[in-house]
Formats: sequence, structure tokens, C-alpha cells
Amino acid sequence: MMEERKEEMGRDCSEDLRRSVKKLHFGSWEEKEVAAAEIKRLAKEDLRRRKFMAELGVIPPLVDMLGSEMVARRRLAVQALIVLAHGSYTNKALMVEAGILSKLPEKMDVTEELINQEFLHLVLSVSSLASSQFPVINSSRIIPFVVSILETTASNETRGLCLETLYILSSVLGNSGILVRNGVVGVLLRLCSSREVSEKALAVLGNLIVTQTGKKALEENPWVPEGLIETMAWDEKPKCQELAVYILMILAHQSSVQREKMAKAEIVPILLEVALLGSPLAQKRALKLLQWFKDERQRSMEHHSGPQMRRSSIGSPVHPREADEEGKRLLKKIVKQSLYKNMETITRRANCSGESSRLKTLAINSSSKSLPY
Repeated sequence: MMEERKEEMGRDCSEDLRRSVKKLHFGSWEEKEVAAAEIKRLAKEDLRRRKFMAELGVIPPLVDMLGSEMVARRRLAVQALIVLAHGSYTNKALMVEAGILSKLPEKMDVTEELINQEFLHLVLSVSSLASSQFPVINSSRIIPFVVSILETTASNETRGLCLETLYILSSVLGNSGILVRNGVVGVLLRLCSSREVSEKALAVLGNLIVTQTGKKALEENPWVPEGLIETMAWDEKPKCQELAVYILMILAHQSSVQREKMAKAEIVPILLEVALLGSPLAQKRALKLLQWFKDERQRSMEHHSGPQMRRSSIGSPVHPREADEEGKRLLKKIVKQSLYKNMETITRRANCSGESSRLKTLAINSSSKSLPY
């Protein structure tokens, strides 16, 4: 009895689907809207049906509906295409072949937040093809569209969708030039100060920083390094700390100019704090950065004291090894002063999160020898 009922329901569904497909291809605009709504409903049921619908040719007429001037009609098409794209790379590829990227509006109405989000859901779904071999996604059409929404929206949900799309596109190294030319670095750095979306913004920057184009854009931006250092100080956002330190590490690597900018922005006390209280990954990265600053200061002191021959109280020149040892003692003194200067701040923050006993032990037992800086 159950099998007969299933077969009957399948026949009814098949008949409804064929009627909807016919209306979508040959009906009036009103009939197309009804058909799109029916296709959306039927497509939700299972993946095989979504693939079968694509074989019946429903995707090209739905893509054509995206160019309609009527908002309600566009929304129906977007909603149906989102459902059809779910779980099917083939369907997404067919959408690209049908010209879906050319249907993206030049400018979205900032008052239509809901349809903006629906368009972004569709773009995000199609953008997942960027990491596949076929088809090749023309990112030069998607990126300006997404960035324009990101610059104008105040909705964190919409921002999140934009950033997820940019993260996928930025994972393709060849897209770094298009992203930089569209001003994405400045937009992302400004969003890093928003705790609701900072993690996603930093993740996109983490993809860009490994490219020469992205790294140069970050080095030249006036928000760097101060904005990243500020984010690195967020104790309650461990992932943000990890990503911020990662980006700063790459900027500082083999760049004395960037390290000098970071030192002037007082990065060392924040790094000390992260090295003590951050997540294991953040601690590891902070310690690495601190080691670089320590090594650079040692080199600077050696260069300063190397050519000079100070004289002792009895008039004999100091041996170079003695000068080197004195430089090391001076460095340790500076480090210890910096450590104790910031220990009170660190302890106060740790008390709020139940870490006071651990830090008291650190304060008593730790010395500059146990820290890289």
C-alpha cells in the first residue's frame, strides 16, 4: 500500500514539474512566476530531483528572470536558483554557462537588504566553483559586486555573506590583483575593528598576505600595523588574535621597515601579553615575533658598540667579548623592565578570567631568561 502511494505521489510530482517547466519556457510573465515558485518548492525535496530539473532546462529561463526590473520576479528567480544550486556542482556550472554573472546588478539598493542577502547567497554558492577546474569563474564580475555591498551595508549578516564569498575567491592566488584593485584591503582592515565580523575579515587578509600584491597593499595601508595590533589585543577573541599575529608575522619577516613601524606602535607589550595569555597557536606566533625583535635589538646594539673601544677605569681597552656580554646584560635589563611594567596589566586582565593563580606563579618564577623577549 505504501509503495503504491509513493508511486502515485511521484507521478503527481512529475506531472506538476512538467507543467511548471512548460510554463517557465513558454508562459506569460505571470505564469513564469507561478512556475518558478513551484520549481523552488519541488526542488527542495531531494538532490536527484534538482539534477533532473536541470536536465529539463529550467536553469536558463530562471537566469533570464534575474534581469527583470520587477523586484518580486527577481527574488523568485534568485530563490529558485539557490535551491537548485544546493549540493550540485553541475547545476552551478550550468548557471555560469547560462550567464548568471552578467545578470548581477551594477548597484544594489541599500534599502533592499533582504534581496541583497538572497543575491549574495546565490553568488556565494556559485563562487564555490572558483576552486574547481571547471568552469573558470570570472571573478572580475563578482568581486566589484560583493565589495560594493560590503562598503554600503550596515548589516552584519550581509557583511558575513560578502566576506565568505571573498574568502573563497581570495583562496585562488590569481585573484589577488583584482581584489586589491577593487580596494578590498582597505575595506577589510576597517572591518577588522568590528568584533562581529573581524574574524572573517582577517581570514581574507590571511589569504591575501601570502601574495606579493596583497602584501604590498597591506604594507602601504595607513591602518597597518596599528589596526592589526589593536585586534591582537582582544583576549576574548582568540581566533582574531591568531590571525592578526599571523599577518603581522608575514609583514615583519625580512622587513626591518615593518618591524620598526610595529615597534613604534608599541607592539612588544601586546606580544608579551599574548605570549602569556593567548591560545597555544597565538602564543607560538607571538613568541616567534618577539624573538625577531630581540634579535634585531641585539644586532643594533652590537653594531653600535662594535667599532667603539671603551676604556676601563685603568685606561685599558675593553675586550670585544666583554662589550658583547655587557650589551647582553643591558638587553636583559630592558626586557625585565618591560616585563614587570606590563605584568600588572596582564594580571588584572587575567583575574577577570580566573587566571590569577597562574599569573602569580609566573610573576614569581619567571625571569627574562624564560621569555624570548
